Amino acid sequence: MQSPQRPFSFELIAKRGHARAGVIHTPHGPVRTPIFMPVGTLGSVKSLDMADLHELQAEIILANTYHLFLRPGTDLIEQAGGIHKYINWQQPILTDSGGFQVFSLGVQSGQKSGKYNHVRIGADGVSFRAHHNGSSYFFSPERAIEIQRAIGADIIMTFDEAMSDDYSKEQATQSVGRTHQWAKQCFSYWQSQNRLSKYGDYQALFGIIQGGLFPDLRKKSASYISSLDFDGIAIGGETVGYNMAATQELMDWIRSLLPDHKPIYTMGLGRDPQDVIDATLAGADMFDCVGPTRLARNGSVYEGQFRMVDGQPAFVSSHKHGRINIGNQKYAHDFSVLNPGCDCYTCQSGYTRAYLHHLYCTRELSYYRLASIHNLRTMLRITDKLRKWITAHDETKQKTSAKTKK
Repeated sequence: MQSPQRPFSFELIAKRGHARAGVIHTPHGPVRTPIFMPVGTLGSVKSLDMADLHELQAEIILANTYHLFLRPGTDLIEQAGGIHKYINWQQPILTDSGGFQVFSLGVQSGQKSGKYNHVRIGADGVSFRAHHNGSSYFFSPERAIEIQRAIGADIIMTFDEAMSDDYSKEQATQSVGRTHQWAKQCFSYWQSQNRLSKYGDYQALFGIIQGGLFPDLRKKSASYISSLDFDGIAIGGETVGYNMAATQELMDWIRSLLPDHKPIYTMGLGRDPQDVIDATLAGADMFDCVGPTRLARNGSVYEGQFRMVDGQPAFVSSHKHGRINIGNQKYAHDFSVLNPGCDCYTCQSGYTRAYLHHLYCTRELSYYRLASIHNLRTMLRITDKLRKWITAHDETKQKTSAKTKK
């Protein structure tokens, strides 16, 4: 079946070192990169509504294939006309394939060997028991794509085995082989469905690079995944985002093997503000993490400023990881806002640390919203500043070139 003309593309606008600024064009609108993507696991960014996300200037959000498959189920999402209509969000959405959630089920069972109490991995796919009720299910690569077609996101992911950092070389080699075979099956099935969702919209498919902490396997995976006609390239595994030093190192291993004309997505990265800066400098375009909202709910809010340090962007803060613990008693009488200069609703409206300390300690529900707004806006402001830093350098080069020609 002939594929339609793609209403999806990546436009590279500027580069500064390895850092890139661009625009991803999707059926539901453009996404400027680099971009942090808020995570809406069950079709909802926890404690926020869509008006909040618009106010935050979020351009794309994530939804979770595994969780949406279980609840509310793809039948209900289909009845609603797809995920965009179901959750009342008409901007771009990305769904993962469920591979990481399957990995997480195995981790929760206390085993990482590839044969988990709750998970069984085979050549054909993965059988598992749902975390909430123990029901048994099976995901094949084709099934993972079909579920994402029913959800209807703009960007979908291949089904992969999210590799643990403690895999032996033998285990890692077998795992990468499965990921590549499943990527090929996902690609073939996607093509057979004309690359469309069940609602007739083009769905971009991203392939996922695995390989753990083994340079040769990462390079092999980068070469193979890049050889297929995916719309974008993702970099997965336990390391990515969890260990930023290792993340930057593996980017160095594979950067020359990645296509310049496709977006690069580091999966699960963005717990702390400096993380997205480091990933951008390493050449990544897209990031997502539950960290900002999860940290907010647990009393950690970001504090610091985007600054240039030795000619490089950085998140400068007097606090470890650039965040404060609002539950600390010293904030009970602190009548300053969370972060002076922050343009989020929480700071601009004058909510003080003292008041947020009170809300947090008394578990008032409004705390979760106000803190989540602040943390997510911090991440989105950083990616916005990074875009401006990258494009300003490119504009300077163009002006210098023009003067030279004269």
